[in-house]
Amino acid sequence: MFENIGGSELLVILFVAFIFFGPKKLPELGKSIGKGIREFKSAIRGVQEDIEKVTKGE
Repeated sequence: MFENIGGSELLVILFVAFIFFGPKKLPELGKSIGKGIREFKSAIRGVQEDIEKVTKGE
């Protein structure tokens, strides 16, 4: 998904986020995004395990 993002593009994205959210909200925003990604990965892992159980006939 992010294979084509270089250093300059990343700096522009961070600069725009800094302008929109300000220095006080960025850590909180990052923490929320990280928590959401962890929960999403956990849910995907659970679904994969359920599919494997069903296909193996357990």
